[in-house]
Amino acid sequence: MTLKDIETRIDNLVAQAQAALKNCHVGGFGTLTLNSQDFAALRAAGLAFIEYTFGRDHSYYGEFDKKLDNSYEYNGEYALGILTAIQSQIKGGWIETTKGLVTAEVFADFLEMAEHLLEQQYKDAAAVLVGGVLEEHLRQLCLPVSVSVEDTSIGRTVARKADTLNADLVKAGKYTKLDQKSVTAWLDLRNKAAHGKYSEYTREQVDLMLDGVRNFVSRIRP
Repeated sequence: MTLKDIETRIDNLVAQAQAALKNCHVGGFGTLTLNSQDFAALRAAGLAFIEYTFGRDHSYYGEFDKKLDNSYEYNGEYALGILTAIQSQIKGGWIETTKGLVTAEVFADFLEMAEHLLEQQYKDAAAVLVGGVLEEHLRQLCLPVSVSVEDTSIGRTVARKADTLNADLVKAGKYTKLDQKSVTAWLDLRNKAAHGKYSEYTREQVDLMLDGVRNFVSRIRP
């Protein structure tokens, strides 16, 4: 599911909650209640979405589960409030920003490890590590521009190759053709290291790759 899909889904859920509230009727004790089908559908759909997006441990999940424990109108209003809050955070880019900050910290740690490996003359391990950071960053860049990271055309799901993602990201306007050429060169060096072709590149080239990828990751954000 892409970020665009998530935005569409939360919009639909907010609309679903609003429609359910408009369809309330007077219950047995003279209180307004949601239609039983509307209540069941909203509760199931809301919990499934929140679990997928945030996980069961998030406060949104617990609050939604607790507030929508019966079909009274005021509980439907609580549910709408929670969904509206989620919608505002998603529309404001909060989820993607937070994920990006965490990812950036992890990447920085790996690149620091690669730098240490280079200092210890382990150029091959450093090249593989830097290449791994680059490939994962390409996958992170794909989400906001709806570039698929998987291929299902052969009857099963496989990860698309990094070179293909590189080309698609340029087409999507995420970065320039000049950046594309650099990424292609870095991926080629990583592949040489991963396949044991250690004599086909130098420590100095890995050093330049490290600097280049570090700059690329900090400059081109999801």
